[in-house]
Amino acid sequence: MNETAATAESIIVTRSPARVKDFFLSLRPHQWTKNLVIFAALVFARELGHPDQILHSVLAFLIFCMLSGAVYLINDVVDYEKDRFHPIKKNRPVACGRLSRSFALISGVSLYLLSLFLSYALNFEFFQVALAYTVVTVGYTFYFKNIAILDVMAISIGFVLRALAGGVVLAVEASIWLLICTFLLALFLALSKRRHELVLLSEDATRHRTNLAEYTPYLLDQMISVVTASCVLAYTLYTVSEETVTKFHTDKLSLTVPFVIFGIFRYLYLIHQKNEGGSPSVHLYSDKPLLISIILWILACVGIIYSTHPGLN
Repeated sequence: MNETAATAESIIVTRSPARVKDFFLSLRPHQWTKNLVIFAALVFARELGHPDQILHSVLAFLIFCMLSGAVYLINDVVDYEKDRFHPIKKNRPVACGRLSRSFALISGVSLYLLSLFLSYALNFEFFQVALAYTVVTVGYTFYFKNIAILDVMAISIGFVLRALAGGVVLAVEASIWLLICTFLLALFLALSKRRHELVLLSEDATRHRTNLAEYTPYLLDQMISVVTASCVLAYTLYTVSEETVTKFHTDKLSLTVPFVIFGIFRYLYLIHQKNEGGSPSVHLYSDKPLLISIILWILACVGIIYSTHPGLN
């Protein structure tokens, strides 16, 4: 082997681990917590006592992690120029040039196709929801994100499809209440993220995202106020509705409302007092009061639902 070939091989060997790491980072694993919505149907359909149903939910979760990873790869390619003006996004592997756009694009499309194949193998109805999620996310990447209001609604629909996927993979009907609350909560988070971008980027906001010119902090605050009230009201009505009381044989689910209110108010506190709110997934890890409230809500829901039903065995 000549010296040139040896040098080239050395560079390839040296850069391969770094490239794998950059590829993995581009999938944004810290954002995969969004796909935990899939497990909502498992809990509220009282299927936690069935190992096969748990396995189906886990597989659905992993497939949606692959789908969302594909979304992020393609989105990074499309937003390559705009991300370079963002103080945080400019450090992403594609934006800073550590990962080539052609590689990211090919990988993203391949991951999409593989995810859809696996979803078809798992469950045809699940495949239909995964395909709908693909259409919405691709539509968002190339079109919806450039239109004010429609952009945040597309994000929210993506969360609803996750919740719906969690139900169809178990062959159970997803509660309309679950879908409404998921949509409203996702809309609250999406609007909060837009506000954070607008405040953080200031004069450079429209260079990063053109439709931010259609928003103002005041307008977003008005929208957030409406959605916040709607979200709390919808969840409260769900817990006390005759349908819920009959289904779970208890009216004690209303005891979980304070956890929801605290979680939403805590997030509003982070937005307005700490100038945060750009990444719900990051706050889920970093803000202990928010994390504790979510954990307590989950434990309370599981405790109340399964203490009155023999399905957990």
